[in-house]
Amino acid sequence: MKKNFNIYLKYYLTTLLLFGIFYLYQKHDNGNDSTISEWFINYAGGFTKRGLIGQLSIYLANYFSLGLRDSILILQVFILIVYFISLYYFLCNIKINKIILLAIFTPIFILYPIAEIEVLARKETIIFCIYLFYLFLNKNTHRFYYRLFFLPLAVLIWEPVLFFFTFFLAVDIIEEKLKKININFIKLISSYIPATILVFFILLNPLSINGHKIMTSNLLINFNEICYMSCQLLQSKSTIYDQFNGNFNRYSFVVFFRYFLIILIGFGPLFLLTFNSSFKNNQLIFFKRFKNLLSPILFCLSPVLLLFAMGFDWGRWVNISYVFSILFYLYLYKNNKVVLGKNFLDNKYLKFVKYKNIFIIFFIVYCFGWNPKTALTGDVGSKPGYQIPRKAIKIIYYKYLKN
Repeated sequence: MKKNFNIYLKYYLTTLLLFGIFYLYQKHDNGNDSTISEWFINYAGGFTKRGLIGQLSIYLANYFSLGLRDSILILQVFILIVYFISLYYFLCNIKINKIILLAIFTPIFILYPIAEIEVLARKETIIFCIYLFYLFLNKNTHRFYYRLFFLPLAVLIWEPVLFFFTFFLAVDIIEEKLKKININFIKLISSYIPATILVFFILLNPLSINGHKIMTSNLLINFNEICYMSCQLLQSKSTIYDQFNGNFNRYSFVVFFRYFLIILIGFGPLFLLTFNSSFKNNQLIFFKRFKNLLSPILFCLSPVLLLFAMGFDWGRWVNISYVFSILFYLYLYKNNKVVLGKNFLDNKYLKFVKYKNIFIIFFIVYCFGWNPKTALTGDVGSKPGYQIPRKAIKIIYYKYLKN
């Protein structure tokens, strides 16, 4: 089963990667795409949040005499390739059961940005790569210096990564076998201070109106590009209050109920796995009182509630939260840090997984039959397993073959 999983995983990731590259190419010239507008943010008007990658894009465009959108496309494709290759090496050779299959192929994980191309290759993809590389490290000393350098870098790319530092910290506590608050724990915490200070510096020093005008003028004069959408939000949502206030008029019972179901169903297999998993060493600081892994996962996710309150893209927040959660769990599972109950599949509510044909039908419907939309007001998308290739075929036919 492990050998077959590796083969199917390779086909799955390769197929999604090819669709991802195709869609990135098709939409990189669109004038109303958030994926591109977010990458326009740069330091021409002064230091600002999320400007590092935009500045790099401008540098590459100038150095190689490229259009800014072409430079952004090259970087996005490169990052997407790195992410998918890293995912393959992280997920391959894992000991598989049917619930783990559902947890990996859930539509709120790898499939999501391909189904919702509005979020394809957004800056959180770089953050995923940074976390994956962190999980590949096998020495505490390497992790310490990695945190000192790459966490501030991650903040400069996408400052909401602060809400996910708990997943880095949880790995550190487990790997360093911390059983009490001591000098090693203080040293560990100190490595997060530079990145944390940088986050608050960014929040308390938004780009000025004049600085935004300079950045806008620089884009227009040098690249004939307009600062729109994500780039423009640097002004309309420049303060912490603006971040929260922008969501108030969009809340409703329907929105909360819809996302309750999306989270419950999308996270369902992972919740089952974590509820039936326990730490091998249950004396670790912060973890010793937990009987299973579900509570620590929920604890690590608790800061993300602020992100939901501040941001409009709830579909993205679900995806990002799930990526960190599943990578954290599978890291522990792969490295024998947790024990998965041997008989949990015997639960009467999970008996359907024992019947091959029923499971196959459930797998197809669950994994390829739905996906959350990007915005909190958006309804649930349907049939991404069908819509992704259908959309690509339509583009190829009408844009390249019909004429």
